[in-house]
Amino acid sequence: MASIDSNIRPDPDQVLVDIADYVLKYKIPRREAIDAARLCMTDTLACALDALHHRECTKLLGSVVPGTVVPHASRVPGTRYKLDPATATFNFGCMIRWLDFNDTFTAAQGSHPSDNLAGILMLADHLSRRRVAAGRDPLRISDVLHGLIKAYEIQGCIAIENDFQQAGIDHPLLTRVASTAVLTSMLGGTREEIINAVSNAWVDDSLAVYRHAPNTGWRKSWAAADASFNAVRLAMMAVRGEMGYPSVLTAKKYGLYDARFGGKPFRFQRPYGDYVIQHSMFKFVTAGMHSQSAVECALRLHPLVTDRLDDVERVVIRSQRALMGIMDKTGPLYNPADRDHCAQYVVAVGLIFGRLTADDFEDRVAADPRIDTLREKTTVVEDARYSKDFYDPQKRSSANAVQVFFRDGSSTPKVEIEYPIGHPQRRAEVLPVLKAKLEASLARRFSSKRRKRILMLCDDAGELENTPVNEFVDMFVI
Repeated sequence: MASIDSNIRPDPDQVLVDIADYVLKYKIPRREAIDAARLCMTDTLACALDALHHRECTKLLGSVVPGTVVPHASRVPGTRYKLDPATATFNFGCMIRWLDFNDTFTAAQGSHPSDNLAGILMLADHLSRRRVAAGRDPLRISDVLHGLIKAYEIQGCIAIENDFQQAGIDHPLLTRVASTAVLTSMLGGTREEIINAVSNAWVDDSLAVYRHAPNTGWRKSWAAADASFNAVRLAMMAVRGEMGYPSVLTAKKYGLYDARFGGKPFRFQRPYGDYVIQHSMFKFVTAGMHSQSAVECALRLHPLVTDRLDDVERVVIRSQRALMGIMDKTGPLYNPADRDHCAQYVVAVGLIFGRLTADDFEDRVAADPRIDTLREKTTVVEDARYSKDFYDPQKRSSANAVQVFFRDGSSTPKVEIEYPIGHPQRRAEVLPVLKAKLEASLARRFSSKRRKRILMLCDDAGELENTPVNEFVDMFVI
């Protein structure tokens, strides 16, 4: 006879309990964490606004049913849309992630904790408008920043030691888990309700097939938006009494550990605090994070190569194992989503043009035959030291080196960059880059007067943190 499984419901998995306790009890102690969150928020807004210039993104925006009217609706930055908070989160999430320009945290599982801003800001906007309508005080931007710190921390700490991609699971699962916890707390959820909500967030996991050859496509640009959208729904369901699944991770056969990780439980390097937001990396070009230093190498080599393209015999990229598993790509590239995660492509564009922008992934630029010619001459080889230092918690480097060899036997110097410009090791260098990035994004959407107001507010930490969320969001709508 087959054995009968016990139907005694266990206590919640410790991972669920730790997340709930962290969200409810942790007090942000350091000014550095708040300042980092402010920088992450404004950079993420800049990335979102830039996406509005791309039709493939904007066609996904708006209400599910045109003309829908929502009381106390969330306002989607850069648009005229007034939507329910879940749909607004999907809209804003698409914008944030579309150009692969928002910050990232590299670990065993690379991910983009800034994706969590979509749900946090859109729900905070909705709640603030409801509160104002009821004669109560709105949420402040300080509430958004505190929530962002916690979402970054949950997502990043889980990612440090646990490779979800290796298990065939797409990383937006981590965004759904982190956002669900924070959003449930924002809604006033109890400890039990947060545990229930987070357990539901773990239940669904998506294939990562659309991130990899030969199926790379636009879904990689809206997958995190979908995760954030579901986080809002799960949070709202939980505070209405929806049940949870206490052993969603540890249940025999059907729990996540047995079903996806071969029975191995998650490993954690550090307790939850405010580490991740202070160690996330910003991007200075619209390409995969693992290739940022490779692009920087290519830009430095551009003057030595651009007039000798016909004489190039080979290009060698020395890199880390993490890049090679994601961005070492040969053969045809079918769309911009395919190109921005191809190391050979981004290096070729940098060498040829001395730049890399979102427009450089479009068909018009990709049709330049020189790009594919250089791609075919480019090889990516692993440097064991780069791979080791990528995972070293004391370094967390993201190293690449590029060297170009010519037919006459000469070569360029090997340009090596261990820490790309957006890395915490180079934070002082990236600040003017991020400011210019925000200014350029605002200039594409708003009048000079509006831009000046926004920039002045973003530069004044105290005033920004005390600004009502609804008033802040109103500054970004058209």
